[in-house]
Amino acid sequence: DEFEGQEHILGEGKILRKLIEMDRITSMILWGPPGIGKTTLARIIARKSNSIFENFSAVLSGIKEIRDVMKQAEERRMYGKRTLLFIDEIHRFNKSQQDAFLPFVEKGDIILIGATTENPSFELNAALLSRSKVFVLKPLQPQNLVALQKRALQDSKRGLGKLKLKIEDEILYKIAHFANGDARVALNTLEIAVLSSVPESDGIIYVNDVILEEALQKKTLLYDKKGEEHFNLISAFHKSIRNSDSDAAIYWLARMLE
Repeated sequence: DEFEGQEHILGEGKILRKLIEMDRITSMILWGPPGIGKTTLARIIARKSNSIFENFSAVLSGIKEIRDVMKQAEERRMYGKRTLLFIDEIHRFNKSQQDAFLPFVEKGDIILIGATTENPSFELNAALLSRSKVFVLKPLQPQNLVALQKRALQDSKRGLGKLKLKIEDEILYKIAHFANGDARVALNTLEIAVLSSVPESDGIIYVNDVILEEALQKKTLLYDKKGEEHFNLISAFHKSIRNSDSDAAIYWLARMLE
C-alpha cells in the first residue's frame, strides 16, 4: 500500500498485485528507468510470498557465487522453502552467467526477479526470457515523488520525522520535477536540503528556494551511449526533422549533446 507509482500493474485488481496477493509469483523481469522501486518491489514480493530473499548484483557477482546460491536454494526446496533471487542490472550478465541459473529456474528451485534499465529483448537469453514475465515500469509522476517526500518527512523511524521542519509543497514539487521520475534522486535531494540547513531561533528548520538551489546543483540527464535511451532520443530527433519541426529538432540535438 505504501508503494508509489506503477498503478497499471499494481493498482487494485491489476495483474501483478493479484499475483502477489494470491502468492502465485513466477519468474519475472522488471524493466524500467533508475529509481522507480524495482528492488523495493522485489523485497515486497519476497515478504508477501514468505520466501528467502537473495540479492545479487550483476556487476559484482560471478558464476561461482551463482552456483553457491543455487545449491542453497536446491536444499531449501527439499524442506518446502522457496528462494527468491533478485538480480539487479541483469542485462550485465553475459550468456554463460545467464545459462548458469536457467536450469534452476526451469526446475522451480528459484523464483527469479531480474531488474534492468535496458530492453530485455536485446539483453537476455531467449530461453530465460521465455520463462519470465516482463513487466514494464514507468518513471514516477511528480505527485508520486511528492507523496514519497511527505512520508519521509513524517516518518520518525525511517525518515526525517524526528526533526522540526517547515517545507512548503512548492519546494517538494520543485524537487519532484528536478528528480525526473527518480525517487532516489528526490529523496537524496530532500535529505541534503534538510541536513544542510541550520535551525532558526525557534528551533525549526526552514527549507527555502536558496537552500534548495544549493542542494539541487546540476540535473543529471538519463542517457546511455548504446542503450535504450540513446535510441529513444535519436528517434525523437529524426522524427522532428522529418516533421519539419525545427524547434523540436534543435531541442533533441541539444539534449543529446548535453
